Amino acid sequence: MRNEELIPADEICVRYQVERQFVSSLYESGIIEIVTVQETEYIHCDHLAEFEKMMRLHKELDINLEGLEAINHLLKQIQDLQKDNVRLKNRLGLYE
Repeated sequence: MRNEELIPADEICVRYQVERQFVSSLYESGIIEIVTVQETEYIHCDHLAEFEKMMRLHKELDINLEGLEAINHLLKQIQDLQKDNVRLKNRLGLYE
């Protein structure tokens, strides 16, 4: 993992105007991943979109952490079902 792909968690808190506890809660819930390098916590740039989505849901719709966990779980299930659907369509295409 390259350092230029890592964003300091404190910088994210400042830019998005969220509390550090919110970022920690998302990490503890398994919604985002935090990498620790030399006692500094970072969020990988691949998880930034997930963080932004959860932050917007929390701020704009006032959804609590438990609701964010449920939404995240359901979104992952939808993605898995969509992948299965594509896979099955591809298999079906072989027999047509």
